[in-house]
Amino acid sequence: MSGSSISDDRRRLRVAIDGDGLGRPEAGVGIYTREILRSLAEVAPVDLTVYTPPGVVPPEGIPSTHRSTFPFAGRHLLWSSALRRSGADVFFGCIGQLPLGGVGMPSVVTAHDLAIYRNPEWFPDGQWLSVQHVVPRSLRRADRVICVSNSTARDVAALLGVPHDRLRVVPLGVDPAFRPQPPEVIAGVRRRLDLPERFCLFVSTIEPRKNLPVLLDAWAHLEDRLPLVVAGATGWRAQEIEAKLERANGDVRRLGTVAREDLPALYSAAACLCHPAWYEGFGLPPLEAMACGTPVVASDRSSLPEVVGDAGLLVDPADPDAWTEALERVLGDEALRDDLRRRGRARAASFTWTRTARETWQVLQEVAKPA
Repeated sequence: MSGSSISDDRRRLRVAIDGDGLGRPEAGVGIYTREILRSLAEVAPVDLTVYTPPGVVPPEGIPSTHRSTFPFAGRHLLWSSALRRSGADVFFGCIGQLPLGGVGMPSVVTAHDLAIYRNPEWFPDGQWLSVQHVVPRSLRRADRVICVSNSTARDVAALLGVPHDRLRVVPLGVDPAFRPQPPEVIAGVRRRLDLPERFCLFVSTIEPRKNLPVLLDAWAHLEDRLPLVVAGATGWRAQEIEAKLERANGDVRRLGTVAREDLPALYSAAACLCHPAWYEGFGLPPLEAMACGTPVVASDRSSLPEVVGDAGLLVDPADPDAWTEALERVLGDEALRDDLRRRGRARAASFTWTRTARETWQVLQEVAKPA
């Protein structure tokens, strides 16, 4: 990742990092934790102490002065004591949590989304401690809350009562690996994944808030229907969605989880990306697709208009007919597709992890205890 260091007279910060997200490398919090730590280490004067679950090792490119493992049961007890003894200037909670026992230093946490508070029916039971206690208390106690979108910031203020003056909006970035792929790379992935020559693409976990059923309804009514490729693992409460997929005809191609290194070619091969989600804290798949030059049709809800802007078609996720119309426009109009490709790549270029790291560094500086 490119980017020059922050050049100023400010002192080097010792930052204690919650590295729990590194144990979920393909999840959104895992991608965020990995990329923000790599970029902070490149652009900011920091010494990172990364606290990880047992068996999880920070990936290459994250120089840390120390790594401490902690059992899940000790997260809210033993870990607090270790942090108080660490001598760090600031704590950074990448997954939006503080230990219930406190950290003994100024703190910054990142809020990714509050979907579970808006629509708890989308999620499994059994998250009582986290949902009712850890997350609300963490966001209310932190000195600053980084929100990955204005939409998330509005939710943090409205649903948990965090004052606006403690919120900072810092958008995510897109890995430079996401760019239009050469024909030979696309051809290789097409053979390996057994992809159709031309297809519509859905990339996301299969769960209620991703709204795949509306896309299936819209796709079924296309006059010249391309195959639909569905990439992503099955998540929670997906039984009805899976049943609807089973009833769809053979033009739906299920890929399951796709290796991250294959995603740029998968996006590049697609005629368009369809992202009808009801709710996203940020929405990386549309951004990754735009960076690859793939036309995007996305929901007009939550954070997605902030990410897509005028570089894609935004559609009401509750209106299958509007989705059918939007898909027919994109698939049937080569000039529109070319325009969306151009707009998408230009817009995606402004979302970099270097920018995310610089703005995160500024927030850490705001609250760090004096030398």
